[in-house]
Amino acid sequence: MTTMQSERLMTTQDLLALPEDGMERELSRGKLREREMTRRGRRHTKAGTKIGKLLDTWLDQQPKPRGEVLTGEAGFQLQSEPDTTVGIDVAYISAELAQSSPEDAFIIEGVPTLAVEILSPSDQQQDVLDKVRDYLDAGVPVVWIVETVFKTVTVYGPGSEPRMFTVKDELTAEPHLPGLRIRVAQVFE
Repeated sequence: MTTMQSERLMTTQDLLALPEDGMERELSRGKLREREMTRRGRRHTKAGTKIGKLLDTWLDQQPKPRGEVLTGEAGFQLQSEPDTTVGIDVAYISAELAQSSPEDAFIIEGVPTLAVEILSPSDQQQDVLDKVRDYLDAGVPVVWIVETVFKTVTVYGPGSEPRMFTVKDELTAEPHLPGLRIRVAQVFE
């Protein structure tokens, strides 16, 4: 369960200074969110690998300069003053953001074009909705929430109703990722 800490607003630097003690920590508008480290099971990691691979395949077909596909809780500072700093399971960043971020950066300062969150058994609905809200408020144009048990992907975007896709459907991220087509079934094969 996520807990919100004191009302004192934290910065990304404050967050990075906290000890690595088995807790997952993020900032939402300067407020610390923490919970015990989530164990990511086989379905979770397999879905992340598949999505990363499918995005990479699409990316290889795009003209240069290309963006980047990042996986494994890639760190992003989405907003500052107050800071919103999160880890994203799978993200696609534009060529411009990739070029402006140092290769050795632990946290990317900017907004991905696509943020993909893969649900874990311990995820609470309100926590997921709060994170989606953080993404959309920061300007992330496309958010996918992947549910591995029921094999669905819910797509969120600014100013539009969420839309759920099943294994019978095809995902796109138009116009933000032109030409991307992923059969939802591919994510769970």
